[in-house]
Amino acid sequence: MFHPKSFVLIHGAWHDHHSWDFVVPVLENAGHLVTALDLPGAGVTAKYPSSYLRRPFDLEAFTAEHSPNANVTQEERTDAVITAVRELNARSSSKAVLVGHSLGGLTVSHVAEAISDELSAVVYCSALMLPSNMLHTQMNAHETMSGRLTPNLEIGDPVKTGVMRFNPKSDDPNYRALVKAAFYADVTEERFQLALSYLIPDEPAQVTTIPSPITKKNFGRISRYYIQCTQDNAIPLAAQQEMVSLVDADMNNATTVHSLESSHSPFFSHPEEFAQVLKEIVES
Repeated sequence: MFHPKSFVLIHGAWHDHHSWDFVVPVLENAGHLVTALDLPGAGVTAKYPSSYLRRPFDLEAFTAEHSPNANVTQEERTDAVITAVRELNARSSSKAVLVGHSLGGLTVSHVAEAISDELSAVVYCSALMLPSNMLHTQMNAHETMSGRLTPNLEIGDPVKTGVMRFNPKSDDPNYRALVKAAFYADVTEERFQLALSYLIPDEPAQVTTIPSPITKKNFGRISRYYIQCTQDNAIPLAAQQEMVSLVDADMNNATTVHSLESSHSPFFSHPEEFAQVLKEIVES
């Protein structure tokens, strides 16, 4: 007998709930319940530097301006997702599956550690899944991250601006080509343009300064899955594999790994295949 499951979907850096627009209908049509939310500092809650919207555009001002988005904390994001999980669990006959992409993996770990009893599984899609006490900056400095393209997109000094900043509205064809190569290499031009329309320029930097909180007692007892994106230019495959190895050793148990032949954004390039992996995880 089929038993519907529930999913809470967490987007990555500079993105919002629209990341999941092509995935949610597939899951819902299969009978599952889905919540895709905007993290604090993203989507409808994002705040923009005035220089980003001003025309003519002043790159120098944009590079230097402190962001009104800088004060967003990881605690706020953790609390927002916990609320979403509890609301969905109240509507469902099952505990939610928490799915995170890219930088959203940091929030997955914090939430899973905090409310492990209220989740049935966690799924990381080419996401930051860090062992206990590791910082985002430490993983970024690992040799497996050396080939990533995202540093070439970032503008300004995060210490001064308070954010990781890039320009999704850039009219520089070389810069736009780099955005596509980093995040959407196998995404159609139409969907690439759609993705750009939803992106924000400022990702709060302080969410990356909190060490991974996971413990064997809490996080370690939740079923754990990792969806590798083999053609990823933002988090290279070798880095994805390294994080799985590190966390498996830290938790003394194994992550179940799935692979998609995709860029960093399978929810845009292969949404049906991505949704199928999620369905297999909960229906197996």
